[in-house]
Amino acid sequence: MLKLLLTALLLLAPAASFAQSVMFPGPGMPAAAAGCGPTYIEATGGTITTDGNYKVHTFNSSGTFTVTCNSGNVWYLVVAGGGGGGSTVGGGGGAGGYRSNAAYDYAVVVQSYTVTVGGGGAGAVNRNSKGTSGSDSVFNTITSTGGGGGGSYQQPANDALNGGSGGGGTTTVPTDVGTAGTGTGGQGNNGGAGAPTTYGAGGGGGASAVGGTGVNNDSADGGNGTASTISGASVTYAGGGGGGGSTSLSTATGNGGTGGGGNGGDTTVGVSGTANTGGGGGGGGFVLSPFTDYAGGAGGSGVVIVRYQFQ
Repeated sequence: MLKLLLTALLLLAPAASFAQSVMFPGPGMPAAAAGCGPTYIEATGGTITTDGNYKVHTFNSSGTFTVTCNSGNVWYLVVAGGGGGGSTVGGGGGAGGYRSNAAYDYAVVVQSYTVTVGGGGAGAVNRNSKGTSGSDSVFNTITSTGGGGGGSYQQPANDALNGGSGGGGTTTVPTDVGTAGTGTGGQGNNGGAGAPTTYGAGGGGGASAVGGTGVNNDSADGGNGTASTISGASVTYAGGGGGGGSTSLSTATGNGGTGGGGNGGDTTVGVSGTANTGGGGGGGGFVLSPFTDYAGGAGGSGVVIVRYQFQ
């Protein structure tokens, strides 16, 4: 009898040991890949920071977001490069397009995703050239359009360019009013037109507001950008550039919109948009004696940020 009992215990021991050493997935729990945790996304790419139970990947330049373990949903922010400002009482550059999804409803799986961060457009070098539009930013299927360049004093360069947000136009006195650039729906707003009959440039559009219209020898402010807490702090992105002015012509400058928009120049070049905000560049100023055209400021580069729960 004792021999039979010992034999039964020996037969049961391996099974018990095996049951204790292996964890089977519970109902609704996906099986993890080798070396992975059972539930949450694990990923590489960009500059990685932690905000509570969330990881934040910030791309200030192009790279690759690679999901190494587990599928799930992410929150993204994709901001394109801002447009360059115009020259010679130049229009402000439009902000880069702004796209985001605060609802964590964008699905990712185990694979690599290309991230492209758009550069800011160059400012116009003189009255005969427009500011250059910014470059697009991309996260997988999400593309934000570069901001439109601002117009410069000499017609036909006084009409602004379309973009994520449109650039600001300026006026070739007395009657040729530079048109505003048009923004892209869901990404930004229109820029402002030049003053009706006097010197005065429009501001570039921003993510939250249109650029101002030049009026009564005053150049206008750029449109304000949009705040996001995706990084763990409230940061405003995609402000439009302000219109350039001229003390010689009694024309006031415009301020850049919140979110990195550059101020317009007076007896100086326009202020560049802030890097990695997608802000538009400020319009350049003008001096009558000695006769000097000032260049527009460059647009600020864009940014891509991806956030997900990791514990």
